[in-house]
Amino acid sequence: MIKLRFIVTGKVQGVGFRWSTQSLAMELGICGQVWNNDDGSVEILAQSDSATRLLLFEKKLRQGVNSLARVDYLEKSPADFKNFNNFSVRL
Repeated sequence: MIKLRFIVTGKVQGVGFRWSTQSLAMELGICGQVWNNDDGSVEILAQSDSATRLLLFEKKLRQGVNSLARVDYLEKSPADFKNFNNFSVRL
């Protein structure tokens, strides 16, 4: 299982970014969680057994996942977290 942590900055809060991220993850069969951070960034934990699906997920994140969002910076790092069974939005 490949597990990654993403931190995304730019115009990513108040534009449906988390919900679009959830839709994309579910479409790609990626499990994890997404939430807003107090500093205006969005944080994502993502896991999959497919590096190809995670690369496509990252590519779409960098593009902003929807027309209202704008990604200025995306940080990706390996992560160690409990396994997820789905992809959820933390409120």
